[in-house]
Amino acid sequence: MKISIITCTWNSESYLEQSIASVLAQDYPEIEYIFVDGGSTDGTLERIAAIPREVHVLHNIRGGVAHAMNEGGRVASGDVVAHLRYDHYYLAPDALSRVAGSFSDATGWAFGRIVYDIGGRQLADGVTALPYSRKGLLRENFIPHPAIFVRRDWMEQAGGFDESLKFAQGYDLWLKLALRGDPAVIDEPPLAALRVHEGGLPTSNRLAAMEEEYLVRRRYIGRSLIDRLEHWIRFKIRRRNLLDKLAKGFK
Repeated sequence: MKISIITCTWNSESYLEQSIASVLAQDYPEIEYIFVDGGSTDGTLERIAAIPREVHVLHNIRGGVAHAMNEGGRVASGDVVAHLRYDHYYLAPDALSRVAGSFSDATGWAFGRIVYDIGGRQLADGVTALPYSRKGLLRENFIPHPAIFVRRDWMEQAGGFDESLKFAQGYDLWLKLALRGDPAVIDEPPLAALRVHEGGLPTSNRLAAMEEEYLVRRRYIGRSLIDRLEHWIRFKIRRRNLLDKLAKGFK
């Protein structure tokens, strides 16, 4: 089984080295490595060119992150596709071997856990939503983007990432996949690290991201008035809690 790793970049040189090193360190032999670049001018392309193995690079791909990820998927030839941002990295050399071992002929997608990298310190993500259920996923997006792996034909049949969304395109795709079948859940230890830094989601966008995620959730709730009311109440409570935290200066 070939795994296609897609990394989207745009002036990403400052964090890209560790991400690349984590892919090159993998002991799994069947890896296709694809970069989708938005027109970097900071040394990103030079760092990619120095990778001592074959890679594919798409240049000057504009139109947002969802579009870039879809373009990477369009040229991918792997059986399974993953998206590893320039500031994400795999935690151990056997991460992709563990992923490949989780797939059976009936498995369309799989996910594991991550840690947060804050200033070089790795902290648990604190998610306790396992075991997986579609109902639980509708309540909260507990699937981390750096640790999800999708069969390419399932990705194509789901329509890829919704390019009209700015923040919740990943969550929308997970919910589309959930309609097709349950994922394999890859047990501990975590697969990848998500770096928290100033170039990540700005605090000013957290409210917009929460609101867009709620709008996505409404697409999949169904028509039950009770279910829709429950999700609306939960959203209002979360929104109020976030506004309180932002007002107190918390990030």
